[in-house]
Amino acid sequence: MINIVLYEPEIPENTGNIMRTCVATNAKLHLIKPLGFSLDEKYIKRAGVNYIDKCIYELYENIDDFFNKNSGEFYFLTRYGHKPHSTFNYSDINKNYYFFFGKESTGIPTVILKPYIDRCMRMPMTDKVRALNLSNTVAIMVYEVLRQQNYNSLLLDEPHKGKKYIEES
Repeated sequence: MINIVLYEPEIPENTGNIMRTCVATNAKLHLIKPLGFSLDEKYIKRAGVNYIDKCIYELYENIDDFFNKNSGEFYFLTRYGHKPHSTFNYSDINKNYYFFFGKESTGIPTVILKPYIDRCMRMPMTDKVRALNLSNTVAIMVYEVLRQQNYNSLLLDEPHKGKKYIEES
């Protein structure tokens, strides 16, 4: 299973977008407090459109609470990582993969990253920006995992208009 872990997220619109991505990809969302917003704010609902009620998520009091309740392979996305996100093997659909993303302003504290230095990664980019938007980074990461898993259990064709919509239009 793909698990997205947001460490102390601050911007409700990002979390709403991430919730929508989780619903679209069958990923589970883990939110580590404190949150910079309320989960019932209109910004979350607007960004997640009408999909938020379908999002599977869990809320944790702190990072220790998260680690006490979860096990699997932990990976950390940080601008200080030295390996690209695409260098790891996520192809085993029977494993629990957890991808950690830090708060928008300061990221993940180094005290959390140090024990996992070999699983810290960075998405390659120019020196003109500090980091990509959080919700974009989550989407890129999730789809890299799904690509390696051959999009396991996801629909390759649009389900509402039909497989031959373009051809028959």
